[in-house]
Amino acid sequence: MSRQPVQRNSVVLVVEPDEAIRQLFHQWLEDAGYMVCSDSTQPQGQRPALLILDAAQPEHVRRSLLARGLDPSTPVLIASGRFMRGLGASTATAQRLGARRLLPKPFTREELLAAVAGSLDP
Repeated sequence: MSRQPVQRNSVVLVVEPDEAIRQLFHQWLEDAGYMVCSDSTQPQGQRPALLILDAAQPEHVRRSLLARGLDPSTPVLIASGRFMRGLGASTATAQRLGARRLLPKPFTREELLAAVAGSLDP
């Protein structure tokens, strides 16, 4: 059984270069009750409660989002296969990149929902 969102209707901003994976994020998160947007579809007046980034581009993407008004305290979840291939799948590595959690690809729906809920927990 899946965990419910920490905050019903929390906005999750997904920045993922792979269209198929981005659509999977949207489907699974929306099915769980989250509002999901991408870099180009962020709703006016709603600040994301969580930013999900691919590890291949976290620094420049986050800087760009901060320049456009993203709250610097917004938690970050890094989801990437890159950690498995070369950086070592470790929470310490994800934290050095500014993330609360690391979600190695491939992942299941349950792993994604648990990582999102855990990233939103204070």
